Amino acid sequence: MDTNGIRLFVLAAELLNISSAGRQLGLASSVASARLSKLEVQLGADLFHRSTRKVTLSTEGAEFLPYAREILAQEDAALAALGKGSSNVSGTLRFAASSTFVQRFVAPILPEFLERYPGVNVELKLSDTQVNLIEGGFDLALRNYAVEDSSLIGRKLAEDKRILCASPSYLKKYGAPNTPEDLIRHQLLVFMNSKPRKLISESDKQAGSFPPPKGKSRVICDDGASMRIAAKAGVGVCMSSLWNIHSELEEGTLVRVLPDYRIDDQAAIWLVYPKSNVLTSKVRVFIDFLVEKIGDSATLANLKIS
Repeated sequence: MDTNGIRLFVLAAELLNISSAGRQLGLASSVASARLSKLEVQLGADLFHRSTRKVTLSTEGAEFLPYAREILAQEDAALAALGKGSSNVSGTLRFAASSTFVQRFVAPILPEFLERYPGVNVELKLSDTQVNLIEGGFDLALRNYAVEDSSLIGRKLAEDKRILCASPSYLKKYGAPNTPEDLIRHQLLVFMNSKPRKLISESDKQAGSFPPPKGKSRVICDDGASMRIAAKAGVGVCMSSLWNIHSELEEGTLVRVLPDYRIDDQAAIWLVYPKSNVLTSKVRVFIDFLVEKIGDSATLANLKIS
């Protein structure tokens, strides 16, 4: 099976435009169309539904796509093992990550990555809600917990220290809680589907949890940036990663709540990828770049709690 045809198919599936995919690979529209038709004959299936207005993936094309990506990944890995292609990293890297984290840390350094690796394109799927890497066909994802899925492999990027916080205006109006039990009388902002986190005192005070069992969750959301903005506006007390609110802590628009307590969950930020995938050069260099620029030894290590 011609991997050039498979590469064209994958690109056309991503763009949903055969002519554009052909142009990116230096092929005339007629040549690209003929090459895809040849691949379809080899496979015995129509990979696309074609009309004068648009191109869409067929059911067979959608089923073949993850296997096509794996074939290309295997080819890239084989060339890298032979010392070929390592100086010319290329391809589209599909990265699923927290929209909040990407806005804060990844988007500002993307120009440097793209300049360093001009042959790599990055497709970002941004959501603070977890996505399925394998079903979604993603090369890499960012998670804020250790890998528990046996089908995934993870590399730790950094610690994920979390604290409770609220705005000065909210605390002036409602008072600052002194113990975890006091949180029952406060308005709480809670991340959707999050489990209660244990609060442990640094000075042998009584432990608690956030949110407390009888707490009032006035706002529940699935976006860290929105939670940060709502907390700054005075909605209530929330738990947030230090990387999400460090600027607000420095500015004083958010302040720490229950500073004598720490959140006992050993959270960390992980970069994960499907175990079935070969670690291609495009994925390897992106992981190394993120570790270099924002890992524990770089940006995230310098964040301090005020």
